[in-house]
Amino acid sequence: MKPVRVILSEDAKEVYEYLNNRASDSKIERSILRSVNSKIELIKMNTHYGDPVPKELIPNEYKVEYEITNLFHVELSNFWRMLYTLTNDEKEVEIIAFVLDIIDYEAYNKKFKYKGH
Repeated sequence: MKPVRVILSEDAKEVYEYLNNRASDSKIERSILRSVNSKIELIKMNTHYGDPVPKELIPNEYKVEYEITNLFHVELSNFWRMLYTLTNDEKEVEIIAFVLDIIDYEAYNKKFKYKGH
């Protein structure tokens, strides 16, 4: 089995650092951070752990900015979501799970143009 490396995009890293900084003072942020860390470990064990997003529903911003062809979403605590894509490192024999976003429910619905939630 190929080793799996999880990398955070700049946006995801920013949210992760925010959650990490707030975790000691806030139960909600601590819960979300624990959830992110737990899901990252699950993704390392099974890269297809998340729910696949149909190709036609992948937001254009991800297609343009990251040139992705696949997208998975994982539900986190407090109705947050983590979005990631899978790639191969051409120099190494490994799979890279690239976390694009860690976002709350409202931002997720807006990004995927869901209404009425």
